Amino acid sequence: MNMKNLKQNILTLMAAAALVAPTLTGCSDEPDGDNFFTFTGEMASDYLRNRSEFSDFTEIVNRANQQGSIMDMLSSYGHYTCFVPTNEAVQTYLRERGLTSISQLSDDDCDTLARTHLVNNMYSTIDMNTDMLPTANLNGRYLGTADTIDANGRSVIILEGLARIDFDLKDDTVENGIMQPIDRVIEKSNSSIADLLRNDDRVSLFFQALRATGIEEELTAMVKDDSYDPQAYPKYYYTSDFWKEVAWVPDTKKYGYTVFVEPDTVYQRKFRELGITTDGSQEGNLRALYQLACHYYDHPNVFGDDVSKPGHAFENLSDSVNPLKRFVQYHILNRKVSGTADLTPLIHKKMNEAFGVETTLANPVDWYHTLLPHTMIKIEQLTVVQYLGKGVRYERYVNRRYDDQFQFEGALIDKKVESEYVHDGINGHFFYVDDIVAFSNDVKNKVQNMRIRMDFSTIFPEVMTNDMRLKGNYDQDDDSGTPDDATVPKNGRNFYFPEGYLDGVSFSNCHLVLRRPHQNFWSWQGDEWNIFGEYDFTFRLPPVPYSGDWQIRLGFCGLKTRGVAQIYFDGIPQGIPLDMTQYLNEEAFIGSRFVNDETAKNYDDMTDEEKAKEQKVLKNLGAYRAGRSTYHTNGSTKYYFIGNFRTFRRVLCQVHIDANKDHYLRFRVASDSKQGNDNEFMLDYLELVPKTVYGVDQDGKLEDDL
Repeated sequence: MNMKNLKQNILTLMAAAALVAPTLTGCSDEPDGDNFFTFTGEMASDYLRNRSEFSDFTEIVNRANQQGSIMDMLSSYGHYTCFVPTNEAVQTYLRERGLTSISQLSDDDCDTLARTHLVNNMYSTIDMNTDMLPTANLNGRYLGTADTIDANGRSVIILEGLARIDFDLKDDTVENGIMQPIDRVIEKSNSSIADLLRNDDRVSLFFQALRATGIEEELTAMVKDDSYDPQAYPKYYYTSDFWKEVAWVPDTKKYGYTVFVEPDTVYQRKFRELGITTDGSQEGNLRALYQLACHYYDHPNVFGDDVSKPGHAFENLSDSVNPLKRFVQYHILNRKVSGTADLTPLIHKKMNEAFGVETTLANPVDWYHTLLPHTMIKIEQLTVVQYLGKGVRYERYVNRRYDDQFQFEGALIDKKVESEYVHDGINGHFFYVDDIVAFSNDVKNKVQNMRIRMDFSTIFPEVMTNDMRLKGNYDQDDDSGTPDDATVPKNGRNFYFPEGYLDGVSFSNCHLVLRRPHQNFWSWQGDEWNIFGEYDFTFRLPPVPYSGDWQIRLGFCGLKTRGVAQIYFDGIPQGIPLDMTQYLNEEAFIGSRFVNDETAKNYDDMTDEEKAKEQKVLKNLGAYRAGRSTYHTNGSTKYYFIGNFRTFRRVLCQVHIDANKDHYLRFRVASDSKQGNDNEFMLDYLELVPKTVYGVDQDGKLEDDL
């Protein structure tokens, strides 16, 4: 093996290690040298200067920031991926803009171009196996990736559907990163999501409905809150368990959208199936779409009561009760998600599955609010072999449920990255789907008639839009005695949220902290939310699909350093306070009969009858073990929450929920003085459980333990 290949192989392993925690905010420009294997050779800056075939891009980088700071950065230690356009690529870019020289570009143009091509993490081509890079570029935008086959039958990577990584020059390593030569200059669109949909003639029917219902204006109204100033807030130092940490407020307050869009061909197929006709005119198309929406939303169990209202008529498409407006609204999430990989939990590289989800037992699932009031969409990645149906393993679907009770295939999400049609804009991203997305009777009463489990980081859309969910080096812990409060900490940042930052949330006398993920923490998906202080905290609950009796549960890890809170539902106190210092192996619950066994073997050896009996005892005490499919890891070993006496679920309340109204959950401190670590109260994940699920033990059955 020659030295270049040896060096390249080692850097590929380094890149894989870096991928464990891809994050824009969590990677330092000058990380700790102990984290990297150092070679005697070029820096990224030397690579650019020493190769004449990249001299045009080198000139652009030199002009970036007007002071040459980006080139200085590429001269320092770090871990970068640099996508380097050839001179021919730069000249093509200039010609397409009607320019003849780089000198005609402004300094701001050069800065944008340089930052577009730089990512603060190391990626070899073998790591580019989803539809986007897991780390944003230096402009805070994600680069779309696709794997294709060239004329010689070789696998090559295409960026943004256009720029091809040179197969012969790919993965060239330097001291501080990986260089990836490309044959086109990469540009990211600054168009709004509405403009992107307008420019895609394959989704013209959906866009006509978007415009006619007035939702187009909503998708262009807000991009970010310019009044938000992160510099106005100091760092917050705190202790959780024995970890001394520091948190920052978010860098930005952006607004975004994600749209699931049926191509025109899907509508035309559905029109034929339902006998809906159209003359092909714009009004004819809208009337056909209106009839399609009526097919779903006029059902007696959906919005049938609104059929006689004036706003229901075709002439009132922008009215809140109009079926076509509801149809369009339900396609849109109130957050920006730039690739399919981020629609479900982060893939843990060592485990090769969704973070903290035993994917042989359960499909990774996330739930998201839509613009249709009081509704959510279920996004599911298929991993469980026995319940694939017609689905494709590892792909993601909208509103799918395929189990022993219901077989509803849902809509496949297309992860296509194209050059002709841009999918990623300044305030949103859109995905094609292969079937109708609607809040239908089947979706409401079958697909979503189940236990809804949500990580708290998915409840608040601002967390995902502003790129804070599951960001940080999850396989690295910080020094427990000294918080890393550097401007860019090497393992990533924790965040706290000012009052008013999160929609539907209010609090006083406290700090609300989102701790970055750690694979070895007793937290589902590695991250957790904590409230510190003399708190009085209220948040709007996620909506449920139908009115009825529901249990609301909180999943968390009990610790003696935590506190006690009184729970309120819609302002009404719910039972005795929840004490987070208690464990399942204490007499208040199972006591010494609980065997702490994180391999879960002890639990698995129990008979179904024994499990059902224990579950009923715990339910009467307002508690459940954690789900069998949830775990944390330390290295390559899984430690299942169901066998840990600290990680369990408590029933916060059992109430009747009106699905057409907003409802609120309130936590008010009930600790004596400053208990534990400043009354710390943990929010890990929330469960909304219908009576059809929690009520099964009335028949001596077992609620599924996943």
